[in-house]
Amino acid sequence: MPKISVNGVQLYYETHGRGEPLVLIAGIGYGTWLWFKQIPALASHYQLIAFDNRGAGQSDKPDQEYTVGVLAQDAYELLRALGVSSAHIFGVSLGGFIAQQLALDHPESVNSLVLCSTSFGGSHMVLPKGEVLQFMAFGAGKETFQYGLELAFSREYLQQNSHEIAQLTRPMRRNPQPRYAYLRQLMAPLNFCSEERLSEIRCPTLVLAGEDDPVVPAENSQRLAAKLPQAQLKIFPGTRHLFFIERADEANRAILEFLASLSRPQRERGRG
Repeated sequence: MPKISVNGVQLYYETHGRGEPLVLIAGIGYGTWLWFKQIPALASHYQLIAFDNRGAGQSDKPDQEYTVGVLAQDAYELLRALGVSSAHIFGVSLGGFIAQQLALDHPESVNSLVLCSTSFGGSHMVLPKGEVLQFMAFGAGKETFQYGLELAFSREYLQQNSHEIAQLTRPMRRNPQPRYAYLRQLMAPLNFCSEERLSEIRCPTLVLAGEDDPVVPAENSQRLAAKLPQAQLKIFPGTRHLFFIERADEANRAILEFLASLSRPQRERGRG
């Protein structure tokens, strides 16, 4: 399995497909397996680079402070090590924070952003309900695993797609995240706030959200899109935090159409 040394840690990564690079950055507790509904659809158009953030999956899990800045530097150094000078960046939840920080710290490396189920952080972020916050901070073990799925998916999806849920959760059980590493990842966004610097992110951005997301309420995506200079917003009705799995066909189509629209003017100029 490929691993690479970057920023003081070994990161596990995968590449799929060919074309312009598209980097997939997962959220808390998740790794490359999160993208099982995206990789088949997107890899036929782009070179996908997926990796496990420090603290998750098969990457190193140092018991030291994680910050969004450190996690973004991990991603940047991974790209440099792979010889990728710039890429489209698709970040989910914590991965959305990392994507924003990467665009702020290394704007020349980011061609576009897809920000999914995320926010700009800080005091103007819309927080989840108290019971969700309590679960995120203290929930652990088998007794809360089902509740975590209920935050991620609609009831109908959970009832009708047990095979896909197993495909998502099997790698999590195979590579369980230590409690300390989960908490390190959970604490990373606490001091993150991009709100005052969003005007610096000049690249085209697609903001996606599940309408009924109880983890990162969709109003955060509305506020985020309103402050970004070149943002489009799409909200998926009746869905929750991992809507891009539940409504994969729609989500993948929205992402592909967005990315295709970026290169279309260049192709038209080339024909002129």
